[in-house]
Amino acid sequence: MKKFFLTLLGFAVISAQAQTADEIIQKHTAAMGGLDAFNSVTSVKITGIVTAQGMDLPVTTQIINGKAMRTDVEVMGQSITNVYYNGTGWKINPFAGAETATEVTGTELIDFKGQASLVSNLMDYKNRGHLVELLAPEEMDGITVQKLKLTSKEDGRITTYYINAATSLVHKSVTKREMQGQEFDFETYYSDYKEFGGIKFAMSRSQKVEGQVVQEMNMEKVELNAAIDESIFKM
Repeated sequence: MKKFFLTLLGFAVISAQAQTADEIIQKHTAAMGGLDAFNSVTSVKITGIVTAQGMDLPVTTQIINGKAMRTDVEVMGQSITNVYYNGTGWKINPFAGAETATEVTGTELIDFKGQASLVSNLMDYKNRGHLVELLAPEEMDGITVQKLKLTSKEDGRITTYYINAATSLVHKSVTKREMQGQEFDFETYYSDYKEFGGIKFAMSRSQKVEGQVVQEMNMEKVELNAAIDESIFKM
């Protein structure tokens, strides 16, 4: 009987390892609520708190799904604003010398565009032309994670996703980004998933660079299909 049990266990391990990248992505997409559910949402308004450099800063993100995104962070009576709208982007950051609306291009514009869609690059990688490669699973933070390497069609940037094998939800992602002229691995940890209107959001996100936490985001309210005036996205 013991030999029979070990044989069955061996088959189970082989089966788990034999999952393809597409099967893992399909399970992840289903766990999040499904593409149809995400695509049916016309807009979303999210409010919460960003913690950075010891300060808790109110943040509001407004999205017209697949078309526009605006994020406003209140800092000491001023606002840091990032906007994407129909292929163009702009920002205001008085703490970085951009006191008036400044056009965004290149990799930064690609990042803004990604934030304007509720569907992630991983969930919709085929339609967007990205490449995905299945990597070996590993143990992380006490859980087994399945690893997927996504190479962006737009800029060739690589993002590695670590998906909780038990829940099919993203536990962590790592993307190479440039900061102050140097390239770093930006690690984002996702937790406290909650469901709204049939789709899930990670209510807490923590970003690390070289092991140090640089920013934490905690969502407090998610409003689906909120009324949003498109004029707020125009430069």
